[in-house]
Order: sequence, then C-alpha cells, then structure tokens
Amino acid sequence: MSQDDVKILLVDDHPLVRDGLRARLEAAPHLRVVGEAGSSQEALEQAGRCQPDLVLMDVNMRGGSGIEATAQLTARYPGIAVLILSMHDKPEYVSQAMQAGARGYVLKDAPGKDIVLAIETVMGGGIYYSAALARQLASPHAADNQLTSREQEVLRHIAAGQSNKQIARDLDLSVRTVETHRLNIKRKLGIEGQAELIRFAVQRAGFEENP
Repeated sequence: MSQDDVKILLVDDHPLVRDGLRARLEAAPHLRVVGEAGSSQEALEQAGRCQPDLVLMDVNMRGGSGIEATAQLTARYPGIAVLILSMHDKPEYVSQAMQAGARGYVLKDAPGKDIVLAIETVMGGGIYYSAALARQLASPHAADNQLTSREQEVLRHIAAGQSNKQIARDLDLSVRTVETHRLNIKRKLGIEGQAELIRFAVQRAGFEENP
C-alpha cells in the first residue's frame, strides 16, 4: 500500500452492497478498502481497529442510524472523515448528516466515478454533494431545512451587510459565537468563502421578500 493511498472503511448492513462498493472503489489504484462493518457498533469498533482515512457510511442500518454513528465516530475519531452514501435524497437527511459531522453526501445510484470524486474532494478538505442534491441545496429555501433558527437569524444579518461585531451586539452573542455560526453555515451549505456566503445570504433574503 502506497503512503498516498486512501484507506476506506465500508459501512452498510448489506454484504452484497459492500462487495459491489469494494469492487468499484478498488478499481481506483489509490483507494484501498481496509475494513467493512454491517452495523453502527461494528463501525465504531472497526474504525478503532483499522484506522481508516475515510468511512463510507450508509444511513439506514439495522441496529442504529448511520447518522448517529457518524456523530459518535467523528467525536471519538476527529481525524477520520465520514462520507454518507445513501438512497435517500431528502434535504433533512443531508442536514442531519452534516450536523453530525459528515463531510459529504452521495446517492447510492451515483456513478462509480462520482463516488471516487467525492472521496477525493473530502480527502482534499472539501465538501461534496451528489449533483441532484447540490441542485436542491442551491435553492435559497433549502437553507430552512439545513440551518438552525439561530443560524438563519445570523444569515439574515449577514444579508444586511453587518459585521460579526454588529451581529454579536444585535443578537447579544459573543463575536466568537457569531464566527462559529458562520463556519457552521458554510459547512452545512458547502460554501467556501466569505464572498460566496454573503452572495447566498443576499439571494436568500431576496427570495424571502419575493416568495
């Protein structure tokens, strides 16, 4: 195994699905499946044993949710990235997964090359959504499902052009807390820079004014 290879743990309660994923992933020379798990508990045990770089996690499994497993795994092993692979394309699933600490969300019917691209994007420090999900999440109204009420409030103040200090004063928060909300908003919506965040906030405010 090369030092640059990405070590992957597959988590799905269907052995046939794991077999198919293993074959698709190992067709890429830089990806190596180092372990498999069929339940949330087994995923946590295997993560400690295999020390993967990335966990490819199903959402619905017998014996526990993959989203709950993601929250536990990222808390216990913050250096391990989690990429959700699911058949569900509802924004609320995506929101819950990202809040649990996932770095991306890919649909199971995505082409193999998309799953490889998602892994590469996440391992490069980015956030990845399947194309169908990205189109849904690009809608300003999708933020209503993604963000907490406090984050939506901060977003409205960002749209008004306020600085972190001004937002902190108006909402009776610390500047550090406002900065944390900004980071969480960007992470959940897959937004990279401040300019993109402001553009999104202004666009969303426009949609709210003109439904």
